[in-house]
Amino acid sequence: MSNKYCLIMAGGSGTRFWPRSRKAKPKQFLTIFGNESLIQATISRFANFIADESIYIVSNKGQKEVLEQQTTRLPKENLIYEPVGKNTLPAIGLAALFIAKKDPDGLLVVSPADHLTQNDALFQETIESAAKIAQEKNGIVTIGITPNTPATGYGYIEIADEIQIGQTIKSYAVNRFVEKPNLEKAKEYISSGRFFWNAGIFVFKVSVFLEAVQKHAPKLYTDLLKIAETIGTESYEQVLDKIYNQVDSISIDYGIMEKADNVFLVQGDFVWNDLGSWEEVYKYDQQKDENQNTQSGEVVFINSKNSYVSAPNSLVAVVGLDDIIVVQEGDTILVCKRDQAEEIKHVVAELTKRNLDQHL
Repeated sequence: MSNKYCLIMAGGSGTRFWPRSRKAKPKQFLTIFGNESLIQATISRFANFIADESIYIVSNKGQKEVLEQQTTRLPKENLIYEPVGKNTLPAIGLAALFIAKKDPDGLLVVSPADHLTQNDALFQETIESAAKIAQEKNGIVTIGITPNTPATGYGYIEIADEIQIGQTIKSYAVNRFVEKPNLEKAKEYISSGRFFWNAGIFVFKVSVFLEAVQKHAPKLYTDLLKIAETIGTESYEQVLDKIYNQVDSISIDYGIMEKADNVFLVQGDFVWNDLGSWEEVYKYDQQKDENQNTQSGEVVFINSKNSYVSAPNSLVAVVGLDDIIVVQEGDTILVCKRDQAEEIKHVVAELTKRNLDQHL
């Protein structure tokens, strides 16, 4: 089998994790559970079966300082910076150029930086199964998480026929990708047994991916070739800035996965959570008290239940309130109902509108 590489996508802004997540240190660099930040935990997860020197990270220039601080185990040349965020397809394409120069037929695993998983052994077995398909079928493979609730916060993937390649983990051809559904549609998907959550994890040969970009996003491919010519030269930064600022912002799902005919899905049965909001942190946290409250820091709950409070530097008392989220960071405090956690990103938008950059 070809050599394996990993690309961790770490350029997100994490606005739904405000006020803890800020421009200079967004969600992926936060320590939510355990002793490692989310990106460090992701590196550790892949380092179980991929060498450190084969793990790459793509991020943006504004995160350079914190990224270097948290990834000292990786070679600095494996840290790739976008001049500006352009969604997942250009970011993966940019990083793929660096790996292609080293190993054009290398197998690349692409993963978000800020997800949580449990059962590392099963996770590794699942990725290895995807790599086998990518190798033997020249496929573009995605990991589909077996859904346990009709979640409306994830995209879904509908499977076609099961494929047999001599392994225990199930794998399928892909019928279609669908956007985040409403609750009624999500319930339909779950009951059909033919839909999986889209985890944003992909496995493919670098050469197969670049061929797909050439076929389905030819303008981006032409731009990437121009950038590739300058890698390792003094003109790289200048050319990158000029070209990358002009490329279209497009996701890998829309740009490649929904159009390609060599897409496969490997079933992911390991515990997975994308930690998309503080509500997901509450659900994931196993340290709840008898009233289903969970806390970080000094917190007093009186006649309150089903709440999450994170206040590392303050004492917080919650009296007679249920189903709330409280997060303290410096001189900033967030208070919201748990079912409104997705709306926190609008606070960031309002602060931006008011030019209150000190809170961003």
